[in-house]
Amino acid sequence: MPEPAEDPFIRQMREQISDNDRALVGAINKRLELVARLKTYKESRGFDFVDTAREELMLQDLLRANRGPLSSEGLSVLYAEVLALTKREVAPEETA
Repeated sequence: MPEPAEDPFIRQMREQISDNDRALVGAINKRLELVARLKTYKESRGFDFVDTAREELMLQDLLRANRGPLSSEGLSVLYAEVLALTKREVAPEETA
């Protein structure tokens, strides 16, 4: 029996998954850059960095836009992790 790495379909799927993973990392890095810019702007005007009402609106928008196969529960968990990661990366002193 051939090794999985020798199978053309498996190799192709792995390449597409790797491409997608790199795109996810790029999107997260872009999100962090944008949030950092927003944080700086908000701080210069005396606004709080975290807006929990806005976070909830964003989640609801994503839930409406989601067409699967990611479940609503999975999306909620993922988005909570993205928000937590963003806060840790952009404002580590505020999350300590």
